[in-house]
Amino acid sequence: MTLNPILKALSTLRKYDVPALLMGGQACILYGGAEFSRDVDLAVPSSPDGLAPLRMALAELQAEAVYVPPLEPAFLEKGHACHFRCRHPEAGGLRIDVLSRMRGCSDFPTLWSRRAEFAVPEAGPVAALCLADLVQSKKTQRDKDWPMIRRLIEADYLNRRENAAPEDVRWWLAEARTPGILLALAREHPDIAGQVAARPWLLEPRADEDALAARLDEEERAVRQADREYWAPLRRELEALRRAR
Repeated sequence: MTLNPILKALSTLRKYDVPALLMGGQACILYGGAEFSRDVDLAVPSSPDGLAPLRMALAELQAEAVYVPPLEPAFLEKGHACHFRCRHPEAGGLRIDVLSRMRGCSDFPTLWSRRAEFAVPEAGPVAALCLADLVQSKKTQRDKDWPMIRRLIEADYLNRRENAAPEDVRWWLAEARTPGILLALAREHPDIAGQVAARPWLLEPRADEDALAARLDEEERAVRQADREYWAPLRRELEALRRAR
């Protein structure tokens, strides 16, 4: 039976016991924040031992490196992504992007220790970034990532608010990007809202949805700028690699 390209890739990673965490659009789908994506984005360890099974899986998928840099620990440890295009008949054209380090995220062993697992038909158990780490990895300069962050947290809030623990409420207050949800949480849990140091404006006397939306826009602009600054030296290095090639 022919699998769809993404299922073929995931089942091959499982076959070789690749210690990889699904992230990006495919992980968002698993968490209920529907996003159309034809790519597979993976967080992987940067050690030679950790990369060995990944190399075997990529070989079976007939995955060819595209762009730069090459799949080497030194580049992954700096935060670069390595890109591949599959040529296997059951995964033809599928792109696989791998990273080991993302801005603002923990190191791979920590990400792995708090991973989430999903049962995916025809691919078996699939490990993915936990929701908090997925949200953090989406805090980039790209326009498409910010609506996805909002949808992911909205879905989590709507699914779990009835039996929420204090740590859940604290996380929603720190990360949610929906003014109405933030306003409701802050009014219902002022003690927890007061503990969110990065968002002291949650308890401003005149806080309303418009005021919170303005604060969220300001927060987003700052994070986008931080991401641009993070990637600036990496992009310069990539350009030097392209010229050398």
